[in-house]
Amino acid sequence: MSRVDWGRRRFVGALTGAAAAVALPACEDTPPRGDASSPRAPGTSTEAARGSSGPSGPRPLYLGTYTSADGGGKGIGLAGYDPVTGRITGTGTLTGVGDPSYLAVHPDGRTLYAVNEREEGAVTAVRLSDRTVLGSRDTGGAGPCHLSVHPDGRHLLSANYGSGSVAVHPIDASGALGARTELVTHSDPPPGPGQQGPHAHQFITSPDGGHVLAVDLGTDTVYSYRLDAGAGTLTETSRASTRPGAGPRHLTFHPGGRYAYLANELDNTVAVCAYDPASGRLSIGAAQSTGTGAGTSYPAQILVTGNGRYAYLANRGHNSLTRYAVEADGARLRLLDTVPVGGDFPRQIAFSPDGAVLFAANQRSGTVSVFEVDRDSGELRSAGEPFASPVAVCALPL
Repeated sequence: MSRVDWGRRRFVGALTGAAAAVALPACEDTPPRGDASSPRAPGTSTEAARGSSGPSGPRPLYLGTYTSADGGGKGIGLAGYDPVTGRITGTGTLTGVGDPSYLAVHPDGRTLYAVNEREEGAVTAVRLSDRTVLGSRDTGGAGPCHLSVHPDGRHLLSANYGSGSVAVHPIDASGALGARTELVTHSDPPPGPGQQGPHAHQFITSPDGGHVLAVDLGTDTVYSYRLDAGAGTLTETSRASTRPGAGPRHLTFHPGGRYAYLANELDNTVAVCAYDPASGRLSIGAAQSTGTGAGTSYPAQILVTGNGRYAYLANRGHNSLTRYAVEADGARLRLLDTVPVGGDFPRQIAFSPDGAVLFAANQRSGTVSVFEVDRDSGELRSAGEPFASPVAVCALPL
């Protein structure tokens, strides 16, 4: 990986620590008080969750950080949150995982996965019932910054930002990871304006499960692949290009499965994309405003509510969250407003499983902001003072 490219990623996050490989200590923490033993996996239907009797007692919240950064954390932060008020209470730290900048959970809710965002990238599995680190596997690339679990629960997908590649690892019945079965580097098309090379930033599965899609900021391209469930290998089926220099970073699908929304980091825009489940082809629409004014605000992540009516965008440079109305069954975004995030550099946002609470991880201020989400209007209401968490780059509520 180019030192320039690695430096740019660290600069954007205002990080000064070197991503050096170090020996990691064993997990020493006990399960946090009030932590649910059987968390609901993210992706549970929002409508189903709201139709139930409602959550009771604190729910678990896991926090990603950079352990190699000055002022960073010591591992994965452990916390609980009130599912009604969103109030966060810290409960400890899970050591034994280095630079866990992005987190995901298995569909069965039993295993947590973290990237190790270092020059020699890796992914780590943690059993949640007793906080046991099940081991790590190399991703075959540099600076992995995103991972997700395929809905079949048998494959982990990860994106190597520094080397512009995506990897696949098998998951066994215990939740542990096997040796990597695939590594694809985005060598075509050539890098976009101002880019040194490809920069894979996200790797996810389409709602129907038929394709996996990789978003690459460096090549201004979203790649669609078919995943061979037996071999764990990838076959490219199509690719979609943004306008040159857009720097696509994050894609999220509308619940209907026919449209998706793309956040472009470098040109400060979003785009509505049509999706064809049969071919996996994504058609990227016209660039739209983030509502943050001139210049770039480094859009980070975009989410859509479970009922498909509203979308939210995290703007790092503007320190705000943009709210959009989703119209025409997902085919249109209408800008409504922006609200201050209450922190500095919102790197990542996430809904609680029932969609009632939104969390924003603010990297530079080292805080997690919490908002109540109005189901009818989509309005965000601050749930109180942000929670302090060292170099907060990811919040994963279960």
